[in-house]
Amino acid sequence: MAGRPVDHRRRLELLDAVVDYAVENGFSELSWRPVAAALDVSTNTLVHHFGSKEHLLVAILGRLRERILAATAELLGAQHDLAAAARAAWEQTSQPARAAEFRLFFAVYGRALQAPEQFADFLDRVVADWMAALRAAQGPDVDPAVADREATLVIATLRGLLLDLLTTGDRARVEGAADRFLATLARPED
Repeated sequence: MAGRPVDHRRRLELLDAVVDYAVENGFSELSWRPVAAALDVSTNTLVHHFGSKEHLLVAILGRLRERILAATAELLGAQHDLAAAARAAWEQTSQPARAAEFRLFFAVYGRALQAPEQFADFLDRVVADWMAALRAAQGPDVDPAVADREATLVIATLRGLLLDLLTTGDRARVEGAADRFLATLARPED
């Protein structure tokens, strides 16, 4: 964008505030004026830092993915087996305090699937980030094909359980299903 250069530190501050706004207000109704008003900036400020609404949406997707990964990456990395890593991921992502963030996550995930060219970076990384962490949790001696299969099963199951929990609010039923699934990952004692 022509004109003054973008202050990247300020852009990141604005982006975090926009993501917070989207978590609270939803993604489908996101438009310049309400966001600018909520952040107490002008629409020109947002345009200067993000260029277009499409660029803002891409930035929101990326930042949301980063936030979710950051919230769980340390837990996943600290685990020495797949069952412990999966349980840590479930416990972190299913917390009631994280519900609004994950509602937004699923909303933007759906949006990205509808426009894969526009959101290619998000789609490329939204599974790959978790795959890498869950493969690593299985240790270096696990066959790569087996590690990929197990990591895929964990990602798909935990996301499905989380979507069910967000949809129904039936925590007891979903937690029971999560416990049952996570128990299947436990390695028998040697």
